[in-house]
Amino acid sequence: MSSVYTETLSRLIEEFGRLPGIGPKSAERLAFHVLKADGAEALKLADAIRDVKTKIKRCQVCWNLSEQDVCQICSDPGRDKSTICVVEQPKDVISLEKTGACKWLYHVLGGHIAPLDGIEADDLTIDKLVERVRGGEIKEVIMATNPNIEGDGTSLYISSLLRPLGVRITRLARGLPTGSTIEYASGRILTDAILGRQDLE
Repeated sequence: MSSVYTETLSRLIEEFGRLPGIGPKSAERLAFHVLKADGAEALKLADAIRDVKTKIKRCQVCWNLSEQDVCQICSDPGRDKSTICVVEQPKDVISLEKTGACKWLYHVLGGHIAPLDGIEADDLTIDKLVERVRGGEIKEVIMATNPNIEGDGTSLYISSLLRPLGVRITRLARGLPTGSTIEYASGRILTDAILGRQDLE
């Protein structure tokens, strides 16, 4: 980095520049914003970053993000305990919850099967999902993997494992455009997909 910056400021700009979607100019603006902010405000940001890395873990039941051993959704007595919605990432849970149409439980896989990228079924939480369904309380599993080749392949693989257990397997309706991701779908599209879910053949 140019010697016009102090060493400390250069390091801050470099770190901001590593963030997704942040180019050199944005990184510089963010760094100078932190520099101009009063000490308490800047340290609040530092504390928030540290807390995210030290306090957030995976729910022991559904593998969603949580600050407790069991997340708020799994602990909610008002949830439909007989239905699990399977998603790829925690961000998908957030998107679905924002619709207000979901009263079920979730299971976060941690990604999708992608052999070319070195991601196999054993790298995901599929075995934990099968264990939950074997527990006998689950009547429906909703496949909400992303509507693309990897997501559909992961959904079919999981369905082949769950079908012998006698559980109903559905998928979100194709109000979600093929090739898209749940994270970027609008609330209306997601609500239509939730309400119009279909049995998975």
